[in-house]
Amino acid sequence: MIERIVEQLAAIPGVVAVTLGGSRAAGRARPDSDWDFGLYYRGAIDTDAVRRLGYPGTVVEPGEWGRLVNGGAWLVVDGTRVDVLYRDVDVVEHWMREAAAGRYERDHVEGYLAGMTTYVLAGELAVNRVLRGTLPRPSFPDALAASAPGRWFGSATFSLAVAGTQLERGDTTAALGLTVKALVATSQGVLAARREWALNEKWIAERAGLGDVARRLARGADGLAATIDELRDVTATAEKDHEVGAARG
Repeated sequence: MIERIVEQLAAIPGVVAVTLGGSRAAGRARPDSDWDFGLYYRGAIDTDAVRRLGYPGTVVEPGEWGRLVNGGAWLVVDGTRVDVLYRDVDVVEHWMREAAAGRYERDHVEGYLAGMTTYVLAGELAVNRVLRGTLPRPSFPDALAASAPGRWFGSATFSLAVAGTQLERGDTTAALGLTVKALVATSQGVLAARREWALNEKWIAERAGLGDVARRLARGADGLAATIDELRDVTATAEKDHEVGAARG
């Protein structure tokens, strides 16, 4: 089934490459995990050709899911869930060049707490498996490893400052949400300093070695003030370590 759908996707007009992403590409899939395919196209993609494949589901136009996620399809193929994501090669190459120069932007995207960065598009090329066609395989740029951690740590520090104020004012819900956002941002900074791609926020605190903080936050408001203080210290230490490492060069 998978070989058939890959061949069908690769034959869609405009498509230059097909990739496998998600848990299947990472080797962490469960038996019920869906299949995530990237459709890399240049210029335009024939979305009617996706519909003509005849699989039940939803097919949208490029841009409907934002400038980074772009668009795609949710399909059911022989009882198996298949997610298809469009990737405009010109857009991907632009943000890959920006990442190489240490520049990136961050978008609000549904499903993300701290936002999706433009360098995720480069990270997908580095992490996902190319099934058809040819795509570049970038390493984590030195310039990005120098620029991204400080921005992430700064974001976390600001969120924690506001979280502390909200907690003092009795708005525990806002304080908890901002603290979780700060945890994600600190984790992103730690991973960027390690030159590790983070394509999403799933289990990101554990990847960054901050699982204990995440588990304390999972208890909700209980002990939130202490957790905010702890995360402030963790973030400050991570930022200092990054600065020292950058100075040593």
